[in-house]
Amino acid sequence: MNIPSDLKYTKDHEWVRIEGDTAIIGITDFAQGELGDIVYVEVETLDETLGKDEVFGTVEAVKTVSDLFLPLSGEIIAFNESLEDEPEKVNTDPYGEGWIIKVKISDSSEVGGLLGDTEYKELVGA
Repeated sequence: MNIPSDLKYTKDHEWVRIEGDTAIIGITDFAQGELGDIVYVEVETLDETLGKDEVFGTVEAVKTVSDLFLPLSGEIIAFNESLEDEPEKVNTDPYGEGWIIKVKISDSSEVGGLLGDTEYKELVGA
C-alpha cells in the first residue's frame, strides 16, 4: 500500500497536498483499493465555497457510491476533468493523475488537524 510521507490525510481516506494557499485533494491508495474499480467521479461543487467535512462530490465504483468529504474549508477552484473520460486514473495513479479537486484554502489553521503519514498508516493498519 502506497502512503506518501509528503502528504496529509483524513480519517475519511482523502489525501491532501498543500501548495501555498491551494490544496490538491484525492482519495488514498487504501480507499481506491477498498472501493474497487472506479467507474465515475462526480463533483458538482466547482466554484463553490464549502466548509471542512462537507460533501464535495462522489466516487462511484462497480458495487458502491462513496461520498467525498472536504478536508479543509475553502473554494473549489478546479476539478480534474480528465476523470470524466478516465475515472480509472483514481485506481491506477491516486496520488498523481488521479487527483480530484483543487481548493483555495480559507482557513490554514485546519491543516494542523490532518493526519500525517504515520498516523494514517496506523488508522488503516499498514
